[in-house]
Formats: sequence, C-alpha cells, structure tokens
Amino acid sequence: MRSAMAAADVGDDVLDRDPTMRELEQRTASLLGASDALWTPTGTMANLIALMSHLRRGDAFLAPIGAHVLDSELGSAAWLAGGMPRPLEHDAGPGKVSPAAVRRAAGSAGPYFALRTTLLCLENTHNASGGTVTAPEEHASVAAAARAAKLRVHLDGARIWNASVALGVPPGALTVGADTVQVCLSKGLGAPLGSVVAGSAEFVEEARRLRKMLGGGVRQGGVVAAAGLVALDNIDRLADDHTRARKLADGLEERGWQVSKPATNIVLISTADIDGELRRFEAVGVRAAPMSGQIRLVTHAQISDADITTALDRIGPAEPGRGEPARNGAGPSGRSLRRGGSRAPARPSGR
Repeated sequence: MRSAMAAADVGDDVLDRDPTMRELEQRTASLLGASDALWTPTGTMANLIALMSHLRRGDAFLAPIGAHVLDSELGSAAWLAGGMPRPLEHDAGPGKVSPAAVRRAAGSAGPYFALRTTLLCLENTHNASGGTVTAPEEHASVAAAARAAKLRVHLDGARIWNASVALGVPPGALTVGADTVQVCLSKGLGAPLGSVVAGSAEFVEEARRLRKMLGGGVRQGGVVAAAGLVALDNIDRLADDHTRARKLADGLEERGWQVSKPATNIVLISTADIDGELRRFEAVGVRAAPMSGQIRLVTHAQISDADITTALDRIGPAEPGRGEPARNGAGPSGRSLRRGGSRAPARPSGR
C-alpha cells in the first residue's frame, strides 16, 4: 500500500478530480452495482452524507438497535442531518429486522404535526451484534418492504466485504434495493483511511457538495485512494480472518469462556466482569474492547495463526464465574470501538 501511495498519479480532487481517486470511486461503484460513488475520509462522514441527502429536518428514520448510525456517530444523524432516529428491535435474528417490522414502523403519513418516516438504514455486517451477516434474499425482502412503504433505503456496508466473503456472493448481491451504500476501505481491508458512498449519479453530484460542506474535500487524494485500490485487490483475504476468528472462538470455548460463534471476524465474550477482564487481558498483552455488554475481539490482516495461539495462551481458562454473562438485564448498547483486536502486542490493532 505504501508503495502504491508513493507512486500514485494525482490531481486536485476539489477542482477537477484526482485520476486515482476517480478510478477507486468507479471501481467501487461497479462492485456495488451502483451508478457512481464518492470517496470520503471516514465512514461516519459517508453515512452522514447519505442521511443529509435523504432526510429533511423533522423526518424520522428507522435502523436496527445498535446500528452504527444510531450509537457510534455522535448523534450526527439528528444533529446535522435533522433526522429523528427510531430504533427497531432485532426480530429476525441478531442485527436483523423483518419486512413486517419495517411495514409496521413505517406507518402512514398521519396529520401534519406527526413525524414522517422516510428512510430505513440497514447495516451488513451488523457490528454491535458481533459481525452478523444478512443474506441477499433477507436484505432484498426488507428493502422491498421499505420501498413499498415509500421509504428510501441506505445500507451501512462498512463491512459488506466480510459479508460477501462469508456468503460467497459478490458485494452487489447485497445491495439490491438500496438507494445508497457506504463501504469502508480500512478495517478488514487494511487501508489507512477512507470510505466510499455509492448511489445514483444524481446522488453523487449532491454528495460531492455535501462532502465539501463537511470539510471532506481533499486535494491530491490519489495518495490515499491508491491504498484503497490495493485494498480492493485483497477482499478474498478476509476469509483468513474469518477462519482465525472461528479458531479463536473455539479455543476460548474449550477454555470455559462463553463466546459467540462468529459469522465473520468478530468474537464476543460474555462475562460478569467486563472491566476487570479487559484490564486482565491488557495486562497480559491481549488488546480487546467492550461492545454490547460483552468483550469484543477482532481478527484482521495483522493477525497470524501464531497470534491466535499466543492470545489463547495468555487469556487462559475462564475462572469459575468469569465466563458467565452479567445478570443485570442490560441489552445491546451498540457501543462500537473501531480499535481493538486479539493481537498479542500491546499496540492498537486499528481494525
């Protein structure tokens, strides 16, 4: 990636586009089955641009409980996009909502002083639920229900690459019915920064203005876009992360820990003392993070098979009472720390 960044063909993306950034945008749009796309520095900005485009002040929008747009973007959906969030229960499995739930929540227009629901935000994979995957037919049926209820659809596909690899389908199969899609080039794909938001050509024209409004215009953007192109060449490598996550989960379970069965690259540990265990993990050189009332471990490109073995050895067996979840009735908080992982060295993993 660093070699590609150093050798990138660059221009002024604020004025007349940067050639490398434009290549990245067009390639990403093609992968997602969209007409066009726009690079942004972060996924939060990309999601916000989509919501600002879709919402008018006072509109309500739907999203599954724990969705990133609800809990991990500092309320910018309400603050800057002007939308009133309406969380939906996971009635179709962790991180998933059913078509019936969308139809019920969409409701009717009501009197002039009532909230008008105009948008559905979906997330695949659902981070706060442990990287759970929504299959193409599930996504398409929910999106169709939203469209029938006259809702627009935005897909937060920050980890859509993981869903694509886990299911063995192209990314475009997971975006059917979505008006806009956000995808991340860092996280599992390993670029140092950058996300892309995709949609119609008309949307991207407006999105470019919104990006500038939010301070996201860059000059020689090809320097970072080149890393994104390398990232797209390595999507298939995510299968290794998924395999290592399963190895980590199996090893923890053998040692008496109560763990989720990972669908992708996120492992959640249930324990009665989250803060205490996180301190203990850190003390032995295993970096993790809290999420949804559990401990979150993430595999990524910098994690090897040897790192998994080392992490398991350092974590060791669960002591009596340690591996039991807290019994305080707390539900998923959706708190998502993008940093953290199962790597033995003490430095943050950043994925």
